[in-house]
Amino acid sequence: METYFAQHLQILTESAFSKHEIAEIQNAFKVVHLKKNDFLVRQGEICKYFCFVQSGILQHAVCIDEGEKTTYLALKNSFTSSLKSFLSKTPSRKSIKAVFDCELLVLDFTTFDELYKNHEAFKLFYHKLIERQIFLIDDYRIDLLTLSPEERYQKLLANEPNLLQQVPLHYLSSFLGISSRHMSRIRQQIK
Repeated sequence: METYFAQHLQILTESAFSKHEIAEIQNAFKVVHLKKNDFLVRQGEICKYFCFVQSGILQHAVCIDEGEKTTYLALKNSFTSSLKSFLSKTPSRKSIKAVFDCELLVLDFTTFDELYKNHEAFKLFYHKLIERQIFLIDDYRIDLLTLSPEERYQKLLANEPNLLQQVPLHYLSSFLGISSRHMSRIRQQIK
């Protein structure tokens, strides 16, 4: 039975590669478990992994003067990393922490680099993945500038309805750029 992970690789590479090539990439990933509140990387440390979230949710956050700000939530069946830190081996500007217990499929830098240099399927997969992430980041930044807090909440509700049941309110409000108190009012109004 083909896993979601393999299906995801196949879709991102536009079905241009054989099951053997996809399996070879899939087998390069290793399983890592994080308990709730464990870190994949802490702000100021070098990120060791590029990963696929098999189960759980990872919070990307930065610590600034007034506290922690959520910049991204990596959900089940998504790829994530502190990519600049991972690729350039420089300290991460953000932390990535498990919101719940997580099972991750990870590549260390050496394995990632070997796959990138030696497997066209992986190279195509990676380029498609980065392209998709850039689109999402672009949309997110434009939404922060052009949508009201209520509109951002409604968009999240429409696109990720399960997120509202799975993720604590303070993470979601930080991610949407809304105070927790305002987020509570919005949720009551929209119910």
